Amino acid sequence: MERALERRQVVAAGLDEAFAFFAEPRNLEAITPSWLRFRIVAAPDKLRGGSRLRYRLRIFGWPVRWHTEIVSWRPPRSFTDVQLSGPYPLWEHTHRFIPVPAGTEIYDHIRYRVPGGPVAGLVERRLVGRWLEEIFDYRAERLAELLGREAQ
Repeated sequence: MERALERRQVVAAGLDEAFAFFAEPRNLEAITPSWLRFRIVAAPDKLRGGSRLRYRLRIFGWPVRWHTEIVSWRPPRSFTDVQLSGPYPLWEHTHRFIPVPAGTEIYDHIRYRVPGGPVAGLVERRLVGRWLEEIFDYRAERLAELLGREAQ
């Protein structure tokens, strides 16, 4: 069963600065929780349409390899990466950047499907959904630290 996760966050950085942060692949390590032991294995210096990235991480101590491609690239407004191989039967992550008076709204929409056949729904509810929420909570906190918090 296909699932979706959506997140919105406003950071103090301007549109070009926020997009440039995401165009630098190495910044992905800075916004990923350490418990995943996430590391980039191969990536270009700057992203663009067609860029391919290879990562490794650990889930329950098991090594996982992940390979993605940037399939849509529209600076400074949006880009989409899709998993070519990795832990999910489907992973498509669209990033949108919207200028707002306080800075930039960062919007994420992730379409994904969990492996597991007939128990995939249970795996998603009990594990994967919670992990993704934790990962994106951490990411939001790190983005606020690195790109500035929205003025209250």
